[in-house]
This record gives sequence, structure tokens and C-alpha cells, in this order.
Amino acid sequence: MTALISFDHATLGYGRRVVLSDISFDIPTGDFLGLVGPNGAGKTTILRAILGTLVPQAGTVTKASGLRFGYVPQRDSVDYNFPLKVVDVVLMGRYDRIGLMRRPSRRDRDLACAALEHVGILDLADRPLGALSGGQKQRALIARALVGDPNVLVLDEPTTGMDLVSTTQILGLVRELHERDNLTVLMVSHALNEVANYVERIALVVERGFRIGTVAQIMTEETLTQMYGIPVDVDEMHGHRIVVARRPPLEPGARRHA
Repeated sequence: MTALISFDHATLGYGRRVVLSDISFDIPTGDFLGLVGPNGAGKTTILRAILGTLVPQAGTVTKASGLRFGYVPQRDSVDYNFPLKVVDVVLMGRYDRIGLMRRPSRRDRDLACAALEHVGILDLADRPLGALSGGQKQRALIARALVGDPNVLVLDEPTTGMDLVSTTQILGLVRELHERDNLTVLMVSHALNEVANYVERIALVVERGFRIGTVAQIMTEETLTQMYGIPVDVDEMHGHRIVVARRPPLEPGARRHA
């Protein structure tokens, strides 16, 4: 498959501070990659290199010609009190096509409505963005990313602050978009247990550590124990993988508290 993005022995950091050293991997067309790790480990640094806002200190990060990103930011970075209708928010994803100081055309509005229908909330097009539920707001932001016809859909912590039902619905939607539209997806998250059950590959980032592979390759007790530096167990329940930290053995005579 064609590589849309390639890291070749890239070292990433800020000034004299190195965050990740000598990492190499590709994101091919049609990939569904989860970029996973704890806060502060380097996920955002890799994401900035992918989006082109961070230049590697060594090595290279190259992107295919004409590559277009559809970016879904973290929900808490969006001002939901701004008085805009949902359809107007989605139209923002076409501003690079519409141009400054120009009004959206009928075609632009039709495309925005098509994007809302694609994510299942066309009936909310004329509602104020701030009146939507958390899951509905996320669908609106995904529609805004899709309306620009991207090659790669990038989601930054898409389920933070959501309840179980909304989380499941949003992750299911993203997987449906990947499978139905053959859309290349990069999903950034700290929630390994969530991401591992939807993506096809995982790039695991820990402090100064990086490992990438299929879900089956990464989601092993040996790999995760080595990467996180603590013993973990990987179990499966109803077809879903679950990672839990292994409890240390009790000292003789000790009692475990509830």
C-alpha cells in the first residue's frame, strides 16, 4: 500500500529537549492507527510532526503530495458557547475552499448537510451547537472534518469526558467511516482499552519509548509489561481485549482491603 506519511529515523523534541528518538514507521492508505500512551509521553509531539507544525530534530517526516487532513480537536478546546448553528460549524471545514470574506455557496451547504447525514445528525443542522449532547457535538466536529474531503481523518482524544454509551457510539462511528469509506484514520488517545478494540494497528508511546504493530502484536502481556514497566494482564471478554495492572502478591498474613 502507498505510504501517506513516513517517519524515517526521526528524532522529535523541543529545543534541547528530546521527546522521542530514532522512530521509523509508515501510515499507509486505508490504515486505522491508534496512537496511544499516557499524557506527556509524546503522542502530541508525534501528532504535531504528522500535521507539519513540528520539524524533526533529526531524520525525516515525509507526506504524500496533496495530502489533506480532516482534524477533530479535543472537545474541551472548542468554545461551544459561540452562537453558531451546527451546519455553520460544519461549513468551517470548507473555508480553505471557499476563501476569506466569501459566502458559502449552495453546493457548500449541500456538502455540509451531506456530511451531517453521513454521521447521523442531519436533523440537528439548524440547532445551536451548544444545545447538543456530548456525543452529538463530537459527531458535528467529525462532520466538519469530513466535509473537506480529507485523505486522513485525525481524531485527538475523541472520547475524553464521555460516558460509556457515547464512547461506544463515537468509536463505532469512526470504525464505520473507516470501513465504509476506506478512510485512513489516526486516532490519538490515552485510553488503550478503548482504542484496542476498534483500530487495526497501535503505535504505543511511553516515556522515551515507541512500539508499533498490529493489535495482536501490541496487546500482549510481554509487550505491554515491557513498555509500561509494570506487570499487566491481557484478558478477553465477549471478544474485547482488556488490559489490567497485575496485583502484587500478598505478603504472608496480610489481608487485601476492598
